[in-house]
Amino acid sequence: MQKIIAVTALALAFAGGAAQAAVQTIKAEVNGMVCAFCAQGIEAKLRSLSQTKDVFVDLKNKIVAVELKDGQALSHDKVKELIKDAGYDVAKIETVPESAGQIKAAVKAKK
Repeated sequence: MQKIIAVTALALAFAGGAAQAAVQTIKAEVNGMVCAFCAQGIEAKLRSLSQTKDVFVDLKNKIVAVELKDGQALSHDKVKELIKDAGYDVAKIETVPESAGQIKAAVKAKK
């Protein structure tokens, strides 16, 4: 019985780790953001998307991170389009395995 419990606990722990690994966040370096109003505008546009789980915007480091809901997809082109429509330039864009919260924590740790 103890072996079954141990195996079940191990399987649940592994499944939880797999769920964490499945996190997808589109991270962009954005030029032209200079104030909180800029950040709020971009954040509002990205939060309005049905695929969005969380958004993090950092003015100082020029970072915009859009964490996607499980099983959702969003193209880099769509993110670039929304940011450009808001009046800003995307210098770099990539998909990363960290959550928006993890990116925010990493930025705060650098300060």
